[in-house]
Amino acid sequence: MQKRKHSWAAFVGGGNKKGEKMAGENARILPKATHEERKKQEAKRKGKLKTLAGKLLKTVAGGKEMVEKTGPEDVAGNLLKRPSSRKGVERGTPAEETICRFIEQGKFLEACDQIHNLEHSGDDGLRMSESLYVLLAERMWTVVGEALSGSDRMLLEPLHSVGESLKWEKQKEAERLGNGLETDPASTWSPNFWRKDLEEKLIQYMTAQIPPFASSADTDEAALSQHLSQLETRFLPSLEHSSDVFRDAGLLGTYARCCHASLCSHLATLTDSNCFSFSQSLLIYGWSIKMYKRGSQACVRPEHSPQHSLSLGAQCLVWILLKTEEKLLETARKEVGRALKGAFDIGKPPCADAAVIEILTEKTETARRVSENLGEKVEAECLEECLRFLESYEDEVRSFLQLDGCQQICSSLRILENCCLLRTVWHKLTYICSVSTDQNVKVNGFLHRMEDDIVEHFLQTITSKVRGTLKDHFKKCDSGFDHILESLKQNFLTFGKKNTGIYEALVKAVNAIVITEYMQALLATPRKASAMQRRRIVNKIEEDHRMMQTVFKECLGPAAGSLKDPIKAILELVQTSDPEGMKIALLPILKEFPDLRKEHLSAVLDIKDSLSREDRAALLKAFHDNCRESETEAHLLFADIEVKPTKYGLCGCLCC
Repeated sequence: MQKRKHSWAAFVGGGNKKGEKMAGENARILPKATHEERKKQEAKRKGKLKTLAGKLLKTVAGGKEMVEKTGPEDVAGNLLKRPSSRKGVERGTPAEETICRFIEQGKFLEACDQIHNLEHSGDDGLRMSESLYVLLAERMWTVVGEALSGSDRMLLEPLHSVGESLKWEKQKEAERLGNGLETDPASTWSPNFWRKDLEEKLIQYMTAQIPPFASSADTDEAALSQHLSQLETRFLPSLEHSSDVFRDAGLLGTYARCCHASLCSHLATLTDSNCFSFSQSLLIYGWSIKMYKRGSQACVRPEHSPQHSLSLGAQCLVWILLKTEEKLLETARKEVGRALKGAFDIGKPPCADAAVIEILTEKTETARRVSENLGEKVEAECLEECLRFLESYEDEVRSFLQLDGCQQICSSLRILENCCLLRTVWHKLTYICSVSTDQNVKVNGFLHRMEDDIVEHFLQTITSKVRGTLKDHFKKCDSGFDHILESLKQNFLTFGKKNTGIYEALVKAVNAIVITEYMQALLATPRKASAMQRRRIVNKIEEDHRMMQTVFKECLGPAAGSLKDPIKAILELVQTSDPEGMKIALLPILKEFPDLRKEHLSAVLDIKDSLSREDRAALLKAFHDNCRESETEAHLLFADIEVKPTKYGLCGCLCC
């Protein structure tokens, strides 16, 4: 397996970058270097320390004078050449020389103690200590970088000293706080930042080891699956391989935290991408579940765990799962909302109920295959999104009802179809999903309100259009009445294919409107018409009646037999030739339409050709003798039909 290496010098801050890079490279080649090469490397390191130590000595008075006389590099060289034994220190060896030797030898804990002593030796020592802490930190991070870049076991002791130095810092900070010497949490004491600096540099290095992946709208599931596989087979094993030396040095906890942080950050970046679909986010969730189970099995059965046991921590994986779950639910909500909006577009024909159910259940079923708990959450989110869609759809319907246009008959029927479809879908969902009582009440409330509003608006629209068409129907040869009937038939037949429960009641309501408006237009026909005009009106009534019967029989089928048909009764009355026959024909009309008034009958008799005054009076008397008050308000037809009286009275014959 090929590993990608990144120079540690790209991530550590401060110091001589070139020198640090060389140090990292030297760490990788040391095991194969000759004795002479080792001497060259040591000379380079000493040269670096000469420069740094010379700069440090400028900060003290004695050092400043010495530098002015001999130069900073010569002074540093002299310091590094002095013996570092205890006897030498007692004879007056400068503390700076001892500290520099400890740093150069990788004995960071000893250097910490010496710098701490120097720090409390006076003002000059305090100033010098801060610079020495910086030098110490730079050398420690160089060692860490060399450990990450190679597998040199000679770095174990210096790396272990890095860990001990971090413990020393924590102990000293506790002592400072305990003694009341430092109460500010944002202390400027340099070692306070070591642990944070180490973690930042480790995370930067580990993040650079992650295989590159650019998410976009064109990214497919295969590419994402391959990237997750690379994380599993390349990135994590690479970090596990480097963890050995950190484990032996006592820094595995810090190393593991940084590993988790870099991976969490990367997966969070992936899940935060708006380019990912629900199924792609589910891939990340499923991968995280697999990693979590693998880590749990390694804890339960350590004998079966791999050679390198740096597993993703439970806390890290739980965070990834929660983050991915949040994105999953958000994506599911958006995708379901868009799908429902497209399925119930007012301007498009409704789709099948099975397609809508698939929209609301497909993601739940997919999520359940990964996690039962996730499936329940996705299901709840989809149901809530359905409620949010119904609320917005109700607002859309209200906006539609405020519009005027010829297409409203067709669109109104489509909305009614959508309501019926939604009712069917929701009824099926109550058996498939865990629908709460509150959700059921809300959905039924939305649907009832929308159905009531759209039916009322639809019937009002039909009334207005039919009334406008019939206004001059009996004066024109073609008023367009046949066109509106044909349009109603086509829309109703399309609507009826959905087998909606409201269909029959709606067609019967439209039939009642058409009959009422037709009778209103007929009874408003001018009374003083010639015999030819009256015959033409009767012929027109006969033709219109046949067309209406054809339309509503096609729409209702056998149910059309129960419809009230006053036009047929009136045709039989006016087409009967003898007065006695007309009296007989009047009786069933009075029985079936008890709300028929005298002025209605008088207007109908005006249409009758060649009716004498005596016969007319006899028919009106027969009406008076047989009419009765309506016992119920059901099926009233003539109650709301008004007939304007002529200047001669109701019948135009001066007898009324």
